[in-house]
Amino acid sequence: MTDPVLVLLHSPLVGPLTWQPVAACLRRAGHTVLTPDLTPAATGTPPHQPAVAEAVAGSLVDLGGDAPVVLVGHSGAGPLLPGVARAVPREAHALLYVDSALPCPGQSWWENAPPPLVEQLRGLVTDGKLPPWHEWFPPEAVTELLPDPRLRADFVRELPRLPYTYLTERTVPQEWTGRAGYLLLSEGYRPDARVALRAGLPVVERSAHHLAMLTAPQLVSDALADLLTETR
Repeated sequence: MTDPVLVLLHSPLVGPLTWQPVAACLRRAGHTVLTPDLTPAATGTPPHQPAVAEAVAGSLVDLGGDAPVVLVGHSGAGPLLPGVARAVPREAHALLYVDSALPCPGQSWWENAPPPLVEQLRGLVTDGKLPPWHEWFPPEAVTELLPDPRLRADFVRELPRLPYTYLTERTVPQEWTGRAGYLLLSEGYRPDARVALRAGLPVVERSAHHLAMLTAPQLVSDALADLLTETR
């Protein structure tokens, strides 16, 4: 088959920088890669998820050929993948979940998040918006993941303030029945990886952390290549 186009989707809680180092590695290996910016769609007026899907579809408009796409979603982008797959104007060869929650059709992020985090965030909403993602945690949490101060500053600069309505919006109540796989990078998402494994999805694991795309892009690039091979 024609090599698919890899579409790397960042979590709407962060910015497109998250995938750019991995995209560079994949391009050097000969892949066609897109890293659309989902921030304008995610921070606009609701409904947010259809806007994100349309943004991804729009990023493919000027792409030549008819190669299928592989949609790769990190963290908060994972649950959006089935909806995006229905919106793109090409065949979706596979959905790859990277250290992400899995889709819960018909449910919102709010309904599946840990109750203590939900209560914490409710108290932080101002003017209908959430604080930037790095402010959800103690300062040392992001410093530990991104010890390089310049990289950390670039990462933080992109973090949006999502509307409160983003987390309360329910996903489309339809499931994906095509090819899919899971890449586990951190212990926090091991329960999701186990669910994926029980569902029959190939699971690739690397000992890293949630933002390893920024600090170990070659490791993540190689892992995605392995996972893509397994989905074929």
